Amino acid sequence: MNQIVLEILNWYKNNYRNLPWRNTDDPYKIWLSEIILQQTQVKQGLDYYSKFIENFPTVKHLALANEEEVLKLWQGLGYYSRARNLHKTAGIILNEYKGEFPDNYSDLLKLPGIGDYTASAIASFAFNKPYPVLDGNVFRFISRLFNIHLAIDEQENRKTFMAILYEMIEEHNPALFNNAMMEMGAIICKPNNPDCSNCAVSRYCQALKLGKVNSLPIKVKKTKIKTRYMNFILIEYKKGFYLEKRTSKDIWQNLFQLPLIETKSMTDISGIKEVMKTIMNTKETFRIVQQFKVKHLLTHQVLEAEFWSVKLKNEPVFTNKKMVYTNWSEYKNYPIPKLIENYLVLL
Repeated sequence: MNQIVLEILNWYKNNYRNLPWRNTDDPYKIWLSEIILQQTQVKQGLDYYSKFIENFPTVKHLALANEEEVLKLWQGLGYYSRARNLHKTAGIILNEYKGEFPDNYSDLLKLPGIGDYTASAIASFAFNKPYPVLDGNVFRFISRLFNIHLAIDEQENRKTFMAILYEMIEEHNPALFNNAMMEMGAIICKPNNPDCSNCAVSRYCQALKLGKVNSLPIKVKKTKIKTRYMNFILIEYKKGFYLEKRTSKDIWQNLFQLPLIETKSMTDISGIKEVMKTIMNTKETFRIVQQFKVKHLLTHQVLEAEFWSVKLKNEPVFTNKKMVYTNWSEYKNYPIPKLIENYLVLL
């Protein structure tokens, strides 16, 4: 086992990607990078990391920002609960920990948005403590290296993988070890077409010997995909239009969108017009125009979105929706889902 680890570390020292969060032991920057890189590829995450560091160079700057500023900067990354938890945790660190990250694993776990993986990453990268990280890349690499046929998406199997990692990390620099394991999974032991010929430990790989590389790791749970039908209404009045804030615990929570009518299936103009009368009081006759349809894919949802346009001569009164009026020159100040933004920039 020790020889395997030494060869992985030697490979990493000669092949690692020079990423900004690897050149620091600042727990704030490490934490920020780990949250951004959840569900996000490094190439995309780099730009967001740079923008956050530029706008919020310390955890205090982040804590003192308002949530809309944080969500606006996060716009386009998806999984917006990450941004909300980022802001909430920054406030806790400022107010309860005097601006200093806790240096122990158990206290890190208590912070919003920080689970086993992120706590281990901060503890090892910032404080050099021997907590192994277990992300998708490491799961895949360990599954193949030791030919483990246990489902990685079943919580009870995590203990088996962690036991192996604790044995491997025990006598080595924890930060170096964790970076090396993740890098090996990211650029060599990839999900498809792994680069086995350039793997530093291919001669030890049990799955390679048995011809089972492409069948590992194992996942047993199937993700249920939900289809939703969303009708977004561009309600224009004078030189602007209306937005509404999503406040329910759903996708895009606390972001702003065009007024939404969600239906159980695709609908037509007459159906939209009838629903419009229930949310908006106006005596004028208005004409609704269907502009286009688009299918928007999220991890567990398919959004069948239709965009409709209404131009009003008189200011409307909304009955059951709290609307925000914005000029065309100012709407970009609001955090808006990418789906909505892509539509508005075309107009």
